[in-house]
Amino acid sequence: MVKKAIFLMMAALLVFTAACSSGGGSEQGSSDGSVTLRIAWWGSDARHEYTQKVIDLYKSKNPNVKIDVEYASFDDYWKKLAPQAAANQLPDIVQMDISYISQYAQNGQLEDLAPYLGNQIKVDDVSENVISTGVINGKQYGVPAGVNVLGFQYDPALLKTAGVDAIPENMTWESYEALGKQTADKGLYLDGGVAPDIFFHYFLRTKGLSLYNAEGTGLGYDDDKLFVEFFGLMRRMIEQGAAPTPDVANQTKGIIEESDLVKEKGIGVWQWSNQFVALQQVANRPLDIAPMPGPDMEKGLYMQPSMYWGVTSNSKVKEEAAKFIDFWVNDVEANKLIKGERGVPISGAIKEAIAPELSDATKQVFEFVAAMEPKASPMSPPPPVGSPEVISSLADVVEELNFGKITPEQAAETFRKNAESVLANNK
Repeated sequence: MVKKAIFLMMAALLVFTAACSSGGGSEQGSSDGSVTLRIAWWGSDARHEYTQKVIDLYKSKNPNVKIDVEYASFDDYWKKLAPQAAANQLPDIVQMDISYISQYAQNGQLEDLAPYLGNQIKVDDVSENVISTGVINGKQYGVPAGVNVLGFQYDPALLKTAGVDAIPENMTWESYEALGKQTADKGLYLDGGVAPDIFFHYFLRTKGLSLYNAEGTGLGYDDDKLFVEFFGLMRRMIEQGAAPTPDVANQTKGIIEESDLVKEKGIGVWQWSNQFVALQQVANRPLDIAPMPGPDMEKGLYMQPSMYWGVTSNSKVKEEAAKFIDFWVNDVEANKLIKGERGVPISGAIKEAIAPELSDATKQVFEFVAAMEPKASPMSPPPPVGSPEVISSLADVVEELNFGKITPEQAAETFRKNAESVLANNK
């Protein structure tokens, strides 16, 4: 009897241990029909607050679903996600950035959502150019939470104090540089500098090229004169006083309240459309958005997901996770809470339904994105594995260039060497 009791205790212990150590996401639905989802995202306190309201709304409409939440700042989010991925214990639903989605997809940590599209996730009024941005190597690993487009966000009144009535129509990089000379003569920056990878990539697209090649094994351009042309212009903007020096820019980087535009020292800033509302609120004066420079702006322009929702491979409740993503995309009440903070909604019906609920600044964003969408070209494939290191290297090289420590030619050569070394690992 003692031996039998010990055997039964050991068996029970093994079952408990196996249950505790089994791969990651939530348990499957219990016998009473209840389901537990885990969802993770990054963002500000304001994002956390309304996302929780969306989740509460979902639970009120789906009382059998319990949802556990995990959120952090952008940097801390990825530090937290990495060990969860290694342990096969990722949340069921994860917010994915364009810089990381390829890595998680290729590591087998994201589920192909293609079988859920048109079933659990309704996408019949979503542009193919938009939904296809979540496709990597032929599989749908992400559904955009919203979309953005690049533009120049600026203060029209401040522009007029520099003696310029309006941003030139069909602006080119050459006319942009000329405009910078005019604003610098009045002691005003034209812009606060550009994010090197985003805007160099846009510039390359206007030439029919890309920052990365299609395979993700190298850079997408062969002629370093293109690097010299673009970043040489950015360097000249600093030299003529149309953009701040790196030491000045570094003091305010990422702090909206300290930006030159908010302090009325700069005319505008190049950034994504979903960043406009926060800028407008802090500036507390009328701002506007102008299209990107050309020539061939239409080739360069693209609708980019602000971020994606993905379902993890280790989830045991994938269908329920897909239903939540559908709720995010297609529920009117939910989107009245979201108000386009994660980018302009991808559903045409939702855009129309929530328009009356929007602030004036958000309406400006929706209108700008609507005006740019017909002009946009399909997005390049998501950045390959290793792209965060490539982007970091580019930022370092461009900073040295902008400090005047190296020439544009030296910067181009150094960046190519560093980038090709990282991307060669994908061959």
